[in-house]
Amino acid sequence: MADRVALVTGASRGIGAAIAARLASEETFVFGSATSSDGVARISDALGKNGTGIELRIEEPDSVSAAFDRITEEHTVSILVNNAGITNDNLFLRMSDDDWADVINTNLVSLHRLCKPFLRSMMRERWGRIINVGSVVGRMGNPGQANYAAAKAGIEGFTRSLAQELGSRGITVNCVAPGFIDTDMTAELGEKVTEQLVTRIPLGRVGTPTEVAETVAFLAGEGSSYITGQTIAVNGGMLSY
Repeated sequence: MADRVALVTGASRGIGAAIAARLASEETFVFGSATSSDGVARISDALGKNGTGIELRIEEPDSVSAAFDRITEEHTVSILVNNAGITNDNLFLRMSDDDWADVINTNLVSLHRLCKPFLRSMMRERWGRIINVGSVVGRMGNPGQANYAAAKAGIEGFTRSLAQELGSRGITVNCVAPGFIDTDMTAELGEKVTEQLVTRIPLGRVGTPTEVAETVAFLAGEGSSYITGQTIAVNGGMLSY
């Protein structure tokens, strides 16, 4: 992946930060997005000479356009990792229209905004890697996360369809679906809930952001050139695909 340029959304912490660092270790220049100036600075510090932070709100079309213009002034992105997302959990009968729409817009609709502009250069180069970060919840569901599960399931369908459209242009499109990963988000669940979830994982532990990042790095490289339209589960055996 040397001399390639990547954009990783939601790269200021957790899985996104691990993905950005892993791609940068391959001499890929990485743009990592965050929604705040503090997050941008944190990404820039972490990536050093192999990358930089960029402010981007994936739910806002104007923000996506501005980020695209800034990146493409001097660079051509050939690896796009759609990782950023949000949760607004509640039982469906109590879920507001805004909580439903915000999650769908940020986690699913944003893929249309991000992929479309960057695809043009990939098609010209006849090489590209698009990796969408889904979730085990997209297959198994989860009480209180109807909006999140719907968005993540939609990401898998989007991945399979786009892969069929772009295969002839040398562009692969795949999805990585993490299970229960040790991040700030899962830390909020508490020790009791965590212990219950671990009993459902054959490997008997939660995963790490680095383990997800390794899978993304493989799909971003030359070794995955005959893999497209797939969902790769990184869930410790929690659910078989």
